Amino acid sequence: MSTPLESLIACGTKLWLDSVDPEAVRENRAIGATGATSNPVIISDLIKTGRFDAELSELLQEHDDDEAVAWALTDRLVRNAQEVFLPVWEETKGDDGYVSFELDPLLEDVDCPLSEQERTERYIELGLKWAEGHRNRMIKVPATPGGLGAVEELVANGVTVNVTLVFSDRQYRIAREAVHRGAQRRKDPDTLKSVYSIFVSRIDVYTEKQVESLSADAQGQVGILNAKRIWQENNSWWQDKGFSRRQEIIFASTGTKKPEDPADKYVAALAGSDIQTNPPATNAAVQEMGKTYTRRVDEMPEESVVREIDEKVDFARMEDVLMEEGLKKFADPQKALLGLIAKKRSELVSS
Repeated sequence: MSTPLESLIACGTKLWLDSVDPEAVRENRAIGATGATSNPVIISDLIKTGRFDAELSELLQEHDDDEAVAWALTDRLVRNAQEVFLPVWEETKGDDGYVSFELDPLLEDVDCPLSEQERTERYIELGLKWAEGHRNRMIKVPATPGGLGAVEELVANGVTVNVTLVFSDRQYRIAREAVHRGAQRRKDPDTLKSVYSIFVSRIDVYTEKQVESLSADAQGQVGILNAKRIWQENNSWWQDKGFSRRQEIIFASTGTKKPEDPADKYVAALAGSDIQTNPPATNAAVQEMGKTYTRRVDEMPEESVVREIDEKVDFARMEDVLMEEGLKKFADPQKALLGLIAKKRSELVSS
C-alpha cells in the first residue's frame, strides 16, 4: 500500500521540498521528492540548529564580509541539494530535478536606493553569476517590476528561471510572455524550462482580513481558485508552443495558516499536476494523515462560490496589498540572516 505522499506523486504532482536541509533533502528524496527550493528563512533556520558551525567557521575565516558568507553558505547548501536531485534531472531530460536559488532580496527593500532599471540590471548580473555552470539550478526572480524586467534577458542567456511572489494573473502573464520572448533569443530554445510560483495560502489570509463579507463557503477558497485559474491558463497557453520541457506552475505557500484547517487543505485541492513546494512539516503532517490523494487540480469550486468571489474580491487591490507585504517578508529575512551571521562571527571566530 502506498503512503499518502506516494499517492500524491502517483496522481501527477511533482513534490519539491521547501528546504535545502541536507537531512530533509535525503529523507524527502527517498519518499519521492524530485526538487527543492531555498530562501533566507530556510538558511537562517539551518544556521540556528548549530549543525553548520564547522562550515560557517571556515567561511567566516575566508570572508570578512557577512553578506559574502551568507551567499557562500547558501550556494553550498543548494549545490548539495542539486547533487541529490541531479539524477532526476538527467532521467527527465531537464524537465524535473531542480533546486531554486533566490537572488538578493535586498534589491526589493524599501530602503534600496536603486532605480527600477538599475534593479533589473542587478538581477540580470546576479542571475547570470549564480546560474553559471549549473545544469539543475533554477534562479528565483521576484515578480516585481525590477525582477520581471530581468526575465527575458536571463532566459535569452540560457538561465532557468523560477518567477516567484506571483499573486495574480497579471503578474503571471507578464512573466510568461517575457520567458517566451527570451526563449526565441536563446541559443537552443528547446532547452527552455520555466516555472511560476503562485502563492496560495497568503491569499486566504488576505481575504479573512480584507474581504470579511465573503460567505463561509467562499472564505478560504480564493487562493485555491486563483491558483487553479492560473494553472489552467498556463497549460493552455504553452500547449502549442512546441517546447519539449513543460513550463509549469509551482503551488507555493501550501502550508495552512489557520489551526482549524486540515494540514493538507492545499495539498489535496491542488493534487494532480505541476509542482507543489511543501514545507517539511506539511509533508510530515500529510504522511501522518494516512490519506490517498487523487487528481483535484482541475476541479473548480461550485459556481455560486466562484461567482461570489468574483463579485466581492478586487484582485488588483489584492495583488497590491500582498506584494507590499510580500516584499517585506522577502527583504526582512535577508537582514535577519545577515544579523545571525554577524552574531555567529563573534561566537565562532577567535579575536
